[in-house]
Amino acid sequence: MRKYLSYYIRNFDYPLFFVYVFLCLFGLVMIYSSSIMVALVDGKEPDYYYKKQLFNLMVAFFFFTVGAFVPYKHYSRKNIMVFMVGLITVLMFWVFFFGFGESGTGSKSWISLFGLMSFQPSELAKLIIILYFAGAFYRKSLKTPMVDLHPNHIIYPILVWIFIIFFVALETDIGAVMIISGIAIAVVAASGIRIRTFFKFFAELAILGATILGVILLIKGDKILTPNRIGRIKAFLNPFEYEQGSGHQVVQGYIAIGSGGIEGVGLGQSVQKLGYLPEPQTDFIMAVIAEELGLLGVIIVLGGLGFIVFKGLSIALTTKDPLARMIAAGIASWIAIQTFVNLGGLSGLIPLTGVTLPFISYGGSSILVLSFAMGILINVSMYEKLEKRKLRGTK
Repeated sequence: MRKYLSYYIRNFDYPLFFVYVFLCLFGLVMIYSSSIMVALVDGKEPDYYYKKQLFNLMVAFFFFTVGAFVPYKHYSRKNIMVFMVGLITVLMFWVFFFGFGESGTGSKSWISLFGLMSFQPSELAKLIIILYFAGAFYRKSLKTPMVDLHPNHIIYPILVWIFIIFFVALETDIGAVMIISGIAIAVVAASGIRIRTFFKFFAELAILGATILGVILLIKGDKILTPNRIGRIKAFLNPFEYEQGSGHQVVQGYIAIGSGGIEGVGLGQSVQKLGYLPEPQTDFIMAVIAEELGLLGVIIVLGGLGFIVFKGLSIALTTKDPLARMIAAGIASWIAIQTFVNLGGLSGLIPLTGVTLPFISYGGSSILVLSFAMGILINVSMYEKLEKRKLRGTK
């Protein structure tokens, strides 16, 4: 046991761990600052969302620890892969039959876990896509060289992707559909298959995705093309024209960012969070950060997220283990894509989709699954450190 702990202490990725902890704690402080008025309006205690997120972080740290100490190779075992698919299947059907969502958004993507907490299975689906795709490609590579793989050789990952995308699209969670699709493409790109095969795979996903979208529009077109979503598209094209309606959130975000300037107005001093900016503790928390802490606060957050993405991609580019490469690239791409979708909606680069900012925004499902993913990434990093030590002849 002592030797086992010594191994982890020696090879643990402390910079990655400290950045993860810093972002979580930074997000907790900003959730407290941004959510006081929201909590009071909802008839709750001022620190209601802060306490809930603090509890979420304590639970998340447990999942982080599990991810960090379970060898990542286990996720390529057939029984584990079957369990992951079985779990997400149960959760997708659970959402379909018993799910709920926020009024006005058209989405129904949440389930109640025995009355203890609400959970969003599409968050877990992002991680399962990474682990299942990586495991399936890795197992296939043990029999056939990656460069010889054909899309027809990896039909099971495609079927899993189709199943997940179909049910997440039925939830009308368009943001999650975009992120899950991007993650799948990133893992395949990191697998080592030929470029020609990759583009064939990408074309198949695009055709299947368009087909799924067409079917979903026929089944639930009125739930997807809601007035709220149509309004978001109009607001994306010209938010100031719809300032009193669908463009209100984007315009108030602009005002918050502009008010902060370089140095910010001071922690806790935001005006926009006092009823002007909807969802200041979730989707638009970066607007509050920009207003209170200015450009410096934005740089701190983007620097932390950028470091995690850089670290994941660095592992993917240097490792000789294809499984480690795909897992690291998948997790790094997930954080990068989700950050882009969140900030893209805030800045007006893309329509709003209701996606959280990783590690910063309020939300139990997001921080639980992301923490587990961070644990896995650190486990991959530890094994890479061990391999380098072996090559240098040290332990």
